[in-house]
Amino acid sequence: MTSYRNFGVVGGGAWGTALAQLLAADGAPVRLWAREADVVAAINAEHRNPVFLPGAALSPSLEATGDLGDLADLDALLIVVPVPFLRAVLADLPAGNAPLIFCSKGMEAGSFAFPIDMARELAPGRPHAVLSGPTFANEVAAGLPTAITLAAADAALATGLAEAIARPHFRPYVSADVIGAEIGGAVKNILAIACGIVEGAGLGLNARAALISRGFAEMTRFGLTRGAQAETLAGLAGLGDLVLTCTSANSRNFALGQGLGRGAAIDALMADRRTVAEGAFSAPVVAAAARADGVDMPITDTVARLVAGEVRVADAIQALLSRPLRPEGR
Repeated sequence: MTSYRNFGVVGGGAWGTALAQLLAADGAPVRLWAREADVVAAINAEHRNPVFLPGAALSPSLEATGDLGDLADLDALLIVVPVPFLRAVLADLPAGNAPLIFCSKGMEAGSFAFPIDMARELAPGRPHAVLSGPTFANEVAAGLPTAITLAAADAALATGLAEAIARPHFRPYVSADVIGAEIGGAVKNILAIACGIVEGAGLGLNARAALISRGFAEMTRFGLTRGAQAETLAGLAGLGDLVLTCTSANSRNFALGQGLGRGAAIDALMADRRTVAEGAFSAPVVAAAARADGVDMPITDTVARLVAGEVRVADAIQALLSRPLRPEGR
């Protein structure tokens, strides 16, 4: 079995920095690529990322770079770039055989491509995997207990990578269901926005619980239609991540929804470069993909309309509550 010792991380946001710190916490060398020059400078000089992960002390063995070419000689790369910008970064990656572990969540507009689909196109033949589950970046960076799904079609690859990234407080569970892991991560971000709206609008805990349950039904319908396994959607990468991000303002997507529920404008909420609410980008894409697949996803469609500014929160809530009654299984 291949041994993975030298890791690179592509993306210097909160999650990318947290993963780099996880791998470097025991003194192992880790190389992190970030687009932002001030992030690279701060990590190398001060061992911190004040822009995206303030308060986290980073290991001196974590080295930052602004040159993707510096990642050419590593054993594996964790790709933590928001999906709207992923294609451009993949096109610029240095050639090689190092596995790509995708940690971004969402679908590409127009193509309906997941990160793995883009990898097959832009890095054909290169091994790839998906890392997804209930993870807040600050908790992972602080060494708090975390469990996550690592999915790869190649069982040996999945096992080898899981063994390499596992830590006493970070437990990856291996899966072969790459599709399920990607769909769970994409849809849960959208539903987290919806739950934030419920919180911001003061609709109560009953409404939030109902929304999580009905949202999980949407995720399951969409996932099964696209070949995902039900147990993956009910596991860490699906239901587990859904519960985490739908119940805490520490979730960027929940916080975005909370602001919408309180009446804030979407442009103002999305203006802060320190936060990327992936669900705002994913909602219109997943809603369009669901329509193309003939899958009913009313919550997802409503969030897509809200982030596009096509409907007011009060009207969207009323529209959902006015839907025809039906059996719960639908």
